[in-house]
Amino acid sequence: MDNALQAETANVLVVDDEGANRYSVCKTLQKVGYYVSEAADGHDALDLLSKQQFDVVLTDIKMPGIDGVDLLRKIKEQSPDAIVILMTGYASLSSAVEALRLGAHDYLIKPSTSQDIRQSVARGVERAQNLRRRRSLLDAIRNDVFELARADHTAIKAAEAAGGVAAPAARYEDVEPSVSSMQLGPLTVYPGRYQISVGDQPIDLTPTEFDLLLYLGAHRGRVVPCNELVREVRGYGVDEAEAREVIRPHVSNLRRKLKAAGQNADLIVNVRGIGYRLSDRAK
Repeated sequence: MDNALQAETANVLVVDDEGANRYSVCKTLQKVGYYVSEAADGHDALDLLSKQQFDVVLTDIKMPGIDGVDLLRKIKEQSPDAIVILMTGYASLSSAVEALRLGAHDYLIKPSTSQDIRQSVARGVERAQNLRRRRSLLDAIRNDVFELARADHTAIKAAEAAGGVAAPAARYEDVEPSVSSMQLGPLTVYPGRYQISVGDQPIDLTPTEFDLLLYLGAHRGRVVPCNELVREVRGYGVDEAEAREVIRPHVSNLRRKLKAAGQNADLIVNVRGIGYRLSDRAK
């Protein structure tokens, strides 16, 4: 996407308790055309996020009250696909790993140059817009399948009413899942819903958990490295050590949800030092 067009259509929220820093970052982004809002703390940021959708949230880590990491955690609880970039003048490997584990898109060390900030935000905006396009496409596909199923069901009922060859009785609710779901071993997967089921029990997944499961399903028969999973599911690149920290909590949540539904949590196999694969039961 053209950078100028991207900036014209993107909303960015800058969160920093230091007014001078906040002003500087906002001006840096406004100069290239972004619509920029600002918040002086985490509480103000959450209030703005409840009223408006932002492509990217750029937040300082060290703030009173709700710090940047807590803000990241709260944002991700409400919107797993949110793009959050953290800034800090107190960098450490542990804080960087924790940020990535919680789903941060990027991690900037202060003082950051204007170019670094703009490049990071541009990558974040591109990721946000790609995610929205993908969600819209999946919704459109699901709606098309839904309408086709309804049309087929209507045609069957019309034929029955006209005295044609009787078809097996079917309710409309029974038709749609049969054409918009797929089997993954013992799991029934519903694309577009972020939902799977084990038997009659539905399991709601976050978009990241859902995409992770489907990516592993599409690559059954091999072990998928963690950095590949982060790249393909989350949309950014990290080295393998950091990728393991990013992917591990999502896999843990998936296993927990499967176990709660009475399914063996070992459906997703950890191959130590390499990555993850689906067990043979998922074939």
